[in-house]
Amino acid sequence: MTDASISIVMPAYNASGHIAGVIERVPHKLWRCIRNVWIINDGSTDQTGPIINAMALKNGSIRPIHFERNRGYGAALKKGLFLCREDNSATALCLHSDGQYPPEVIPRLLDSMHDKALDILQGSRIASGTALSGGMPFYKFAANRALTFMENAVFGLSMTDYHSGMLFYGKKALERLPFEKFSDSFDFDVEVIACARAKGLAIGEAPIPTHYGSEISYVRSIAYGMRVLDVMRKYLMGRYSRL
Repeated sequence: MTDASISIVMPAYNASGHIAGVIERVPHKLWRCIRNVWIINDGSTDQTGPIINAMALKNGSIRPIHFERNRGYGAALKKGLFLCREDNSATALCLHSDGQYPPEVIPRLLDSMHDKALDILQGSRIASGTALSGGMPFYKFAANRALTFMENAVFGLSMTDYHSGMLFYGKKALERLPFEKFSDSFDFDVEVIACARAKGLAIGEAPIPTHYGSEISYVRSIAYGMRVLDVMRKYLMGRYSRL
């Protein structure tokens, strides 16, 4: 595993049942490279706030940020990525607080990103072949495949899972992507890839295991699909190359 510094962004909304376990699963050897873990409490109404405050008292790398109201997944990521830009980490990682994406694979994906000289790396549940066996509902799997087919055609890439939220950002991506101009909702990640592609950044993926458990999804599938289609429309119109 590369020794370069990394900061982690964890958007957290009503994640009290999972977030402590996700932090505990971060590989021990990774902590020597971690500069900050920015946990963005997005207006949670459960015990997420007190839990992350308690974790911060035990681990100085954990930095809670509390929103007074729910602003949205994209808004939480914007705040966290701005903080990663300011703390001068070599790499930033979005890790969800509900346990859907495995912290155990972070070192392997960092090595893959470094070896391939990527600016953006996405963890792919589809490439791992574990999407359905890992509990992904079939309707989400089918919608994912349909949207991914269109996204590859529009963006000129050969990705397998544009809709995974496990994204790694290299220094160039942190500096050049205008996060503030992206969506406050769940299509933020797709806008990241669209804009990175428009700006000529190197984008790739690596397989990750799929896990769907007791976590609650706040994604509204039809609305999300329409937002993704709009991202493709804006890309074709050249919007992202002008940002």
